[in-house]
Amino acid sequence: MKTRRLIIAILIGFPVGILSFLTFIGLIFSAQRDILWALLGVLYVSTIAFLILWNLKKTKMVYWILAVPVACIAAAAAIIGYHNYTQKIETVAEDFYFYRYVPFSANRFEKSLLVKLEQESSLKIVDNVPVLDGATALYPVYAAFVQAVYPKDEEYHISKGPVMCSGTTRAYENLLEGKADIIFCAGPSDAQAQRFIDNGLALKLVPIGREAFVFFVNKNNIVNNININDIHGIYSGKIKNWKTLNGANQRVRAFQRPKDSGSQTMLEKVMGGIPLMKPRRENVPEGMGDIINQVAVYRNFPNAIGYSFLFYATAMVNNDQIKLLSVEGVYPSRETIQDNSYPFSDNFYAIYIDNDAKNENIEPFIEWILSRQGQELIEKTGYVPLRYGY
Repeated sequence: MKTRRLIIAILIGFPVGILSFLTFIGLIFSAQRDILWALLGVLYVSTIAFLILWNLKKTKMVYWILAVPVACIAAAAAIIGYHNYTQKIETVAEDFYFYRYVPFSANRFEKSLLVKLEQESSLKIVDNVPVLDGATALYPVYAAFVQAVYPKDEEYHISKGPVMCSGTTRAYENLLEGKADIIFCAGPSDAQAQRFIDNGLALKLVPIGREAFVFFVNKNNIVNNININDIHGIYSGKIKNWKTLNGANQRVRAFQRPKDSGSQTMLEKVMGGIPLMKPRRENVPEGMGDIINQVAVYRNFPNAIGYSFLFYATAMVNNDQIKLLSVEGVYPSRETIQDNSYPFSDNFYAIYIDNDAKNENIEPFIEWILSRQGQELIEKTGYVPLRYGY
């Protein structure tokens, strides 16, 4: 009888152990974590309870077999617990209320956040309006241009129509593919610029305003200032602990942005050719539950550091749980951008392909952006105009 029970227990316990291990692996990589966790708990708890009751004499081999699903359950619980903990930590991601910035949206929504001119625009484009795209952080600027200059009866959406907001990487692709006439972004990365050269296309970059590239940390981080060499050390992986920078004895969690995004291109310029360490990555569900591996979104751990542009980090995200760092003793502000004392002050651009096939309204539109009215909208939005006093 004892031998028969042992054989039956092994025949049941061994497949359950294997299944638990495979399900545990699936739990790590699947987008359906909560569903799997529920099934895992029901299956394993009931199976383990059955096997324990079956083997009241505590056969050692059976309990070694039972140790596999028990260990998997404990590990899965730890992973789920940590995952839930990290999901509660605030992020600084490119999410904000786009609909508040859609041109001519005041009648459809309670309140539009777009700034307006005090007088009628000196330029009106009625036909053949240039198709626009650009960086997330610059959408409030060029959407304000559109509301001042474009016809009101157009259909304006974020992802289609004459005014899109695809983000820097996709905006450059849309310009290259002829799906956009003007994009509003930071300057291209070397790889982006090369793609236009390879296609025999000449990019025209027209500076229209100025902005600061900023670094931010958790508000409770005691570090308030970093030097350029510190940035090089952090993002090359040489500086691994905040105590090196007179901070707490905590490992530095240095987040990065995706390749060819505006902020990542700026970080590469700041690094001055020093190789970046491999960025943090996370498994993210996409489509019908498929998993992609992408650069991790900044999550505001006590020991985290991230970067963005000043207006985006302060006005659009408006997260009071982060603080901006001074660089070389200079705090990023409109004043330090204007006088160029902040080390990472730079232009942002209206960018188009300069050829005979370009939209005839591109150059008049950009000329207007550089006029008193266009610069006024840049300043009112929260950026630094090229021409104070217009």
